[in-house]
Amino acid sequence: MITRDVAAFTAFAGSLAADFGPATARSAFLVAPDGFMRAEQSAQDNRYMAEAGVFDTGAALREHRALHRALARDVPVICFPGDEATPDAVFPNNVFATARVGGEARLIVGRMRHEVRQWEAGRKDIRGFFRDTLGYAEVDLSAQPHPCELTGALVIDRARGIGFCGLSERCDEAGAARMHEAFGLRATLMFDLAPGEYHTNVLLAVLAGRAAAVHPGGLVSPGIVPALQALYAGRVVELTGTEQAAFAGNAIALVPGVVWMSRRAHDALRPVVVAQLEDAGFAVRSVPLDALEAGGGSLRCCVAEVF
Repeated sequence: MITRDVAAFTAFAGSLAADFGPATARSAFLVAPDGFMRAEQSAQDNRYMAEAGVFDTGAALREHRALHRALARDVPVICFPGDEATPDAVFPNNVFATARVGGEARLIVGRMRHEVRQWEAGRKDIRGFFRDTLGYAEVDLSAQPHPCELTGALVIDRARGIGFCGLSERCDEAGAARMHEAFGLRATLMFDLAPGEYHTNVLLAVLAGRAAAVHPGGLVSPGIVPALQALYAGRVVELTGTEQAAFAGNAIALVPGVVWMSRRAHDALRPVVVAQLEDAGFAVRSVPLDALEAGGGSLRCCVAEVF
């Protein structure tokens, strides 16, 4: 099922057992911020991106290395080198994703809206590592015409096999359908993002298949939050505009009991939000990412999960 009908999606998704697959990843990979700088094409529809003078490649490299060390406490994490020809390639989760569909391990390559990120999708080392070293089948969406920026646009509950796909210039309905098929999902809910928003994953995080954090103000449909509340009863954390602007929605759970976010996001959380996450069984951990966040994304954007 792939639909805009919130009620139909909620009824169907609510009937599903959490038996689709592991709720959290086996490992993860990063791409280093070598040559990290403002990409003017990406800035056209990313209001979170800072002005060029704010970018500090050296600071971004130091933060990224600390992020690598921190996440490796939870799962094995590898890091591919950056490329100065792709200055905002530090956010690989938009371009590369993995899934297991019918027993087949897949590397999915997304169709990026902007040319500078389409170059990134052509990286032979990342494709070759998964295809030739790990034996993943490659599902290449990068050459078809419909933008579909993977787990930037599509937030997935891996335990149930369902997705929440926000539509914008970075993902249209046809692109959402291609991702739904590539990930082999049972159900995907499509909805419009509020004007000025470009990716779902700065507004919504599904945490280890049992909780969600959401900023309602970034979603056009008022039915999304009730749908989340029906699916994750008692474990839906609503973020304020201030918390979301600090990238609190761009969080990730790589293991069942820990939520990672940037230090800026962590510092912005109200005590009630921390308490709600703790009640859902999550400790909040964070690392400083101020330099990397100049690129218009945060911690979850930096992490490509490996299933």
